[in-house]
Amino acid sequence: MKLCCHLRRLLLCCCGLIVACLVLPAQALTLELREAQAAVTVQGQTTRETVSLPYHWDRHHAGLAGEATFEVPFELAEAPTVPFGLYLPRLGNAYEIWLNGALLQQNGDLQHDNGPDFAKAPRHIEISPGLLRTHNLFRVHIRADVGRRGGLAPLTLGPDKEVYPLYLHDYRWRSTGSFIVVIVSLLIGVGAMALWATQVDVTAPGWPRRDPLYLYAGVAELCWTVSVSDAIVEHPPISWPWWGMVALMAVTVWVGSMILFCAEVASWSQLRAVSWLRRWLALLLVASVAAGTTSLVYGYPLAMTLLYAVLGLTSLIFVSLFIWKAARGASLPHQMVALVLLWNTLVGLRDLYVFRISQAYGGNTLLRYSSVLFGLTLGFIVITRFRAASAQARDLNANLAARVAQKEQELEQTYQRVEQLAREQERTAERTRILRDMHDGVGAHISTAIRQLESGRASHAEVLQTLRDSLDQLKLSIDAMNLPPGDITALLANLRYRLEPRFKASDIELQWDVDLLAPLARLDDKTMRQLQFMVFEALSNVLQHAHANQLRIELRATLQGGAQLRVIDNGCGFETERVKRRGLSSLRERAAAIGADLLISSVPGYTVVEIVLN
Repeated sequence: MKLCCHLRRLLLCCCGLIVACLVLPAQALTLELREAQAAVTVQGQTTRETVSLPYHWDRHHAGLAGEATFEVPFELAEAPTVPFGLYLPRLGNAYEIWLNGALLQQNGDLQHDNGPDFAKAPRHIEISPGLLRTHNLFRVHIRADVGRRGGLAPLTLGPDKEVYPLYLHDYRWRSTGSFIVVIVSLLIGVGAMALWATQVDVTAPGWPRRDPLYLYAGVAELCWTVSVSDAIVEHPPISWPWWGMVALMAVTVWVGSMILFCAEVASWSQLRAVSWLRRWLALLLVASVAAGTTSLVYGYPLAMTLLYAVLGLTSLIFVSLFIWKAARGASLPHQMVALVLLWNTLVGLRDLYVFRISQAYGGNTLLRYSSVLFGLTLGFIVITRFRAASAQARDLNANLAARVAQKEQELEQTYQRVEQLAREQERTAERTRILRDMHDGVGAHISTAIRQLESGRASHAEVLQTLRDSLDQLKLSIDAMNLPPGDITALLANLRYRLEPRFKASDIELQWDVDLLAPLARLDDKTMRQLQFMVFEALSNVLQHAHANQLRIELRATLQGGAQLRVIDNGCGFETERVKRRGLSSLRERAAAIGADLLISSVPGYTVVEIVLN
């Protein structure tokens, strides 16, 4: 058993030695070139010196533009037989790269300042084996602008399969990563601005009020999009140094907007101190213009460093207070933003040191990636608010449904009471009508019969006729309770049923010429009763006074959709002028009450009472 363990260990050691033998020669072929002979030209004066790479132009020649040529010699043990690769983390702003007198790559105009900036991305050049010898010389010619981080980073040379992954990792981290941040920030910014534009509080007095939280977040993300895009845009939309000032102002607005966004999250917007903070941030925005002009136009980079320092100090004070409040108990969005603020502040201080204080050249800022956490936090806040609004809407809907149900129940009860009251009023009105009809009709006829008996001058037949009229009035009052609304044909048929026996007893021939008409919608119960009494009174006059032996009743439809009713007899007739003053005045009153046209004409042998309903 021990022997097997010893053999296993020996085998592992052999494998390790074999791997080391394979890997170490490959690594030994990869060179990092850090020494160079430099010829630097600034303001027309050229100096030659030996320099160590990286060579950060803004550190050596603050506020000055110029050009430099770096000669980097190196030796190889033997001429390679495989393709080599050259990786440069940063160089420019414009450059040429030569190897043993052969031009490998050129980008930008070396004769004119403030052109496109090719120092944004790392560079990789594949070198064919035929260009390399045992003794070699790289010559790198660069042009550097003021404040654009020009210079030359160490050169990494080796087999391309070893060098290219270094370049690819750096390119993905700096360029591809920055592009993703730009897209994400742009989407978040546009979304936040859309929320700010559409989420309007219409209940607030005065102008419609929008939530400033979305405004600050949207402005911050859009400004951050501009700032980060500066890291990948080699051909800016406007010339340098104005593009640099735009990027500087975008960073300043980003810092201020994020501070105000955090103030909205903490519900501090109404505090007096926040109003002073807004004024201070506006002052910093104006100062960013002055600092950018001083640094990029007049060549004093300390102004930009001081601006970044003041922005960092302002952020640090605010973040400290914000985190202190969050630690003492605050809402979940407040606490999450506090953690994001703490992390971004630490990352921002790291970037400030690396890019503004230390002598490092190349590298990558981390703040552009950590700032994405603000967008994620904004998304969390939006989702939290949406869920809260949805819950509030559900509660409001439930309360509204309960109130509607309660109101419906109350309305149902009220309707039942109103319906009951209406039925009671209808019954009361019907009783009142019956009593009035009995008083005006039956009561009047009975009173007449009593007076006839008391006077002793009326004959037995006259008293009997008066009592028969009274009985007919009573029957008609009862019939009026069941008259179909608007059905004139049924009304006349009912009168015929009640009075035809009297016509026969009086030797009066009844001629019935009545069309079957559709009910008239405008004739309600009250109108039908009035019409019934009008026709009854016309027929009663024929029975009592006309001395006729023929009676004709006609009913026709009019062209206007109404009805024309005519009562015609061949009696003795009467003088219409005298009747206007006495006999048939009630007919005219009832006709006026129901909106009917009444026409009366009479000559001996032909009397017509015409009622027209339109």
